[in-house]
Amino acid sequence: MTTVADLDLPRLSAEMTARGWRTGRAPELLRKLHAATPIDPLRFGAPVAAWAESLPKSPTSVRSRHVAADGTVKLLVELHDAHTVECVLMPAEKPHLVAGCVSSQVGCAMGCDFCASTLGGLTRNLTAAEIVGQFFHLRAEALAQSKRLATLVFMGMGEPLHNLPELLPALRRICSPDCGHLGYKNVQVSTVGIVPGMVALAESGLRVGLALSLHGPDDATRSGVVPVGRKYGVAATLDAAWAYQEKTGRVANVEYCLLAGVNDSVEHATLLAAALAGRRMHVNLIPHNPIGGGLSGKVYEKPTPAAVAAFLSALRAADVVAHVRKTRGDDASAACGQLRRTSLSVAGQPV
Repeated sequence: MTTVADLDLPRLSAEMTARGWRTGRAPELLRKLHAATPIDPLRFGAPVAAWAESLPKSPTSVRSRHVAADGTVKLLVELHDAHTVECVLMPAEKPHLVAGCVSSQVGCAMGCDFCASTLGGLTRNLTAAEIVGQFFHLRAEALAQSKRLATLVFMGMGEPLHNLPELLPALRRICSPDCGHLGYKNVQVSTVGIVPGMVALAESGLRVGLALSLHGPDDATRSGVVPVGRKYGVAATLDAAWAYQEKTGRVANVEYCLLAGVNDSVEHATLLAAALAGRRMHVNLIPHNPIGGGLSGKVYEKPTPAAVAAFLSALRAADVVAHVRKTRGDDASAACGQLRRTSLSVAGQPV
């Protein structure tokens, strides 16, 4: 069944043509469908308006909604085959704005040892419509709070660059003025460092932001927690991110999850600064949100505030632009994959 989340201008025009309708007002109709504004039967014709109003918004539905004390809202979204993914709405610096986070896969194959998304492995890729559907759910949640969804990050479950055939059309529908109208500058795609994927994303011409999940300043440290580091080393990964930055003009973010006793020492900060030397990127330091045992069975802990402060100071002393990301929703299963895993465990399903 066609949903609004499936529609871009070629698809909508084809649907209208198949029904014998003129397509001259298709761009206007598409904008109204994505904005969920009323379709005037006098302007578009009664048959067109009736059909448009009957279209489901999304192929997904919200199974459960969890609100944290800080206002973060985490949605467990159900797909047509009963699988679930997570998306999150987070408070922004300005009180009338919120930021969203969406998933690109059911589960994840990357095997990062500190991440809940990967504990059950990869089930399947999301379709473009399932990705756009999450955006619709978050936008509706924002409107219900009388706020505006201002930015969106692909930092939920899955590796977005392993799902490029569905990611790229989803980005176009979310960002294009003809559809979701969020704007490419307001969207960021995260990757654990899939070098060919970064090249392909740069070549797409979409100019969304790029976030590189590095999590280690050297190959030995990184590959210990991020297995793909054995295939794409720190130098090659940073080179690809820098090439993306130069081609698109978008400053790349280096995401660095601080794991107590693993990658959070001043020595690690010094190595990270050396790896970034000569490249003006932005480092986001993220104190770990514990999930219990990882794939290896190891339990990772959050670093102390003193360790975080020392790491940040060492980076800034080396002229690296760095900030500590404020953690959100700790009391609402905030880490990627935690809510889905908890839900499956309660239901007695495999996780």
